[in-house]
Amino acid sequence: MSLQSARHSLLLRLVGVSLLLLLIVQAAGFAVVRATIDRNARAQIARTLDLDENVWRRLLEQNADKLRQGSALLAADYGFRSAVNSDDAQTIQSVLENHGRRIGAAVTALLGTDLALRVVSLTDDGMQDVPATLRQLVPALAAQPQGSRVVVMDGVPYQFVMVPMRAPVVIGWVLMGFPISQPLAEEMRQLLSVHVALRVTTPGGEVRIPVSTLPADALKPLLQAHQTIPREVRTPDATLLARSARLDSAGGEVQAVLLRSVDEVVAPYRQLQVLLAIITVGGVLLFAVGTGFVAQRLTTPLRSLLAATQRLSRGEYDTPLEHTGRQDEIGNLARSFDHMRVDIAAQQTEIRRLAYWDRLTGLPNRERFREAVLQAMADSADIAKPLAVLTLDLDRFKHVNDVLGYAYGDRLLQAVAGRLGRQVRLSGDMVARLGGNEFALLLLQADVAAAHAIAQDIIRSFEEPLAFEDQTVDLSAGIGFACWPGDADDADTLLSRSEIAMYAAKRRLSGALQYDAAFDSASTQTLSLLTELRHAVEHDELRLYLQPKVSLHGDAGPAAEALVRWQHPQRGLVPPMQFIPFAEQTGFVRQLTLWIFEEVARLLARLRAEGTALRVSVNLSTRDLLDPDLSQRLAAILARHGVPASAFCLEITESAIMDDPQRAEAMLNRLSEQGFKLSIDDFGTGYSSLAYLKRLPVDELKIDKSFVMGMDTGEDDAMIVRSTIDLAHNLGLTVVAEGVETAAILERLRLLACDEAQGYHMARPLPVDEFLAWQTARQGPPPAA
Repeated sequence: MSLQSARHSLLLRLVGVSLLLLLIVQAAGFAVVRATIDRNARAQIARTLDLDENVWRRLLEQNADKLRQGSALLAADYGFRSAVNSDDAQTIQSVLENHGRRIGAAVTALLGTDLALRVVSLTDDGMQDVPATLRQLVPALAAQPQGSRVVVMDGVPYQFVMVPMRAPVVIGWVLMGFPISQPLAEEMRQLLSVHVALRVTTPGGEVRIPVSTLPADALKPLLQAHQTIPREVRTPDATLLARSARLDSAGGEVQAVLLRSVDEVVAPYRQLQVLLAIITVGGVLLFAVGTGFVAQRLTTPLRSLLAATQRLSRGEYDTPLEHTGRQDEIGNLARSFDHMRVDIAAQQTEIRRLAYWDRLTGLPNRERFREAVLQAMADSADIAKPLAVLTLDLDRFKHVNDVLGYAYGDRLLQAVAGRLGRQVRLSGDMVARLGGNEFALLLLQADVAAAHAIAQDIIRSFEEPLAFEDQTVDLSAGIGFACWPGDADDADTLLSRSEIAMYAAKRRLSGALQYDAAFDSASTQTLSLLTELRHAVEHDELRLYLQPKVSLHGDAGPAAEALVRWQHPQRGLVPPMQFIPFAEQTGFVRQLTLWIFEEVARLLARLRAEGTALRVSVNLSTRDLLDPDLSQRLAAILARHGVPASAFCLEITESAIMDDPQRAEAMLNRLSEQGFKLSIDDFGTGYSSLAYLKRLPVDELKIDKSFVMGMDTGEDDAMIVRSTIDLAHNLGLTVVAEGVETAAILERLRLLACDEAQGYHMARPLPVDEFLAWQTARQGPPPAA
């Protein structure tokens, strides 16, 4: 297992998380136990220090009793009393020194009945200012004859007692002082295992510790002047809790510091903690083994399921899953996966069938047909046998669906599939439905003549109408074909060029056509043309031209039709027929329409500022009319230039409306509501019905120039023009005649009550400046806006 896969292993994560949780619980338990032991130890030490303080004070009292007994023994000595009575100073001095050395007194003194010092004996010749210190001490001891007092002399604490000397009345006082020394502290240490340190603070602020059982490094916290004694003292070897007992003293402050080790109290529990740690380690190991075993039983079938899913992703559906016999959740999961495997296998079989076969007709679909063409080319590459692809598209199939319903249309497609199937000659030939009402045939070993012959056979077979129940439908189709290797080098190009020929045949209504490069809107030339058109829009190579529309009765303002010309930097002025049809075919006409509309709006805004009125017609293509955002785009341009919609007349051809009548009608209604004047262009050349004409919100009919120009040579065209004018006026519409080439035609139109005329007789399309000059010369001063 790699490091990366180990990081994401469920087994390792289960074991790791479980162990981590266990260790967290154990660590928390250890912390609680340790804190509890430490807290209990400190509480126990605090109680013990209370006892230690009492014992220490008791030891001092016992030491004071011992001093009093020694002093009483001296006071009762007959010879000493005789020397006192006789005031034998030499004998008194000698007795005091001898008795003091015998009982270990550092200071012995005889006081008179007036508590004045008579004789003082010192065992330590280095002691200074003892008489002055004793004079301060005597009144306090006299007030409590049975008590004792601690006095600091030369930084050392001394315990003094004073007893009366009677004979039988009080004839004097015996005063004795003993140092509180190291042996007393050692006795305390041996008796109770407690450390003792005497902290002495002199009146000058100096701090000394003359007596201590502590090591030297533990004395530093106690020697800090002007600070309270810390409750806890740390040494390299132990942690000590301290208790301070202040002694009644003179000549300085004396504190007895009692200290006990926390470690000594906790030591008995350490072994218990070690044993608990061993048990914990054993438990963790046992838990890890158990968790690993459980996780192994969980992850092993999961790995099996993972391998199964990988097989499924590769399309291997035949291998049953393991662990389906288990009766736990893993078994349920395995059985669910196995059921999914079976279901996916069935679905994949159905998907493959749907991916390559048309469900309605039972014919191969486009993808299957393409694979067959590829295979046929590969099989024929070595022997150079030609093949042909024939594509056909049924005419008026959408009309059949709209009139008879989709169910009838489906039956029509099935019937067409049957008729095409009868045109197959060889076993390798194929009939396919490419989509909608488009079919294709793959013809092996077929050259141009054979492909054309089969196309004619299909056309003849379609001459027989289809009859379903009481309905009869005439069939026709546009058929195009392309041959390999003559028309294309690869399968995709062959299919594409066969469809191009088919669309050309539908446009020309010519039955069947072989591919020709002139049909190809995807050729190198037209691809370059699209690029150049984009460049022309972006680099201001397009020019706006206006062709005047002349009112025949003088009651309409100046009007014109907006046209576009392309000023190519190399080819000069490009005629519109060389790029407008291509723009319509590729959809680029929408950009051209917006460009024209923008330029016209800019011109109208300028003319309005100059006080000149003009109404301009702009042509809309099928793609413009089916653009759901057209009305918003035009409204934005109007708002940008501050021009009203009434200054525009939008011209729409009949064919543009009939491509999708419902969507076209909805868009025309929106444009009419915005205030645009709407015109039907090339009226009389399409298939629109009077019912549609009545429903549409149009304002104008524009008679196609073929009828207008034919008025000079035939009365039929003149009758069509006259009928169209009468029809339009009866519907409340104005009429524009285009293609006016002569004065005679212009005069006849005026007599027929035509409203406006447009043609070369009046003026050709002109650049904007020339149009404005023509308009000014024709009408004189411009009318007010």
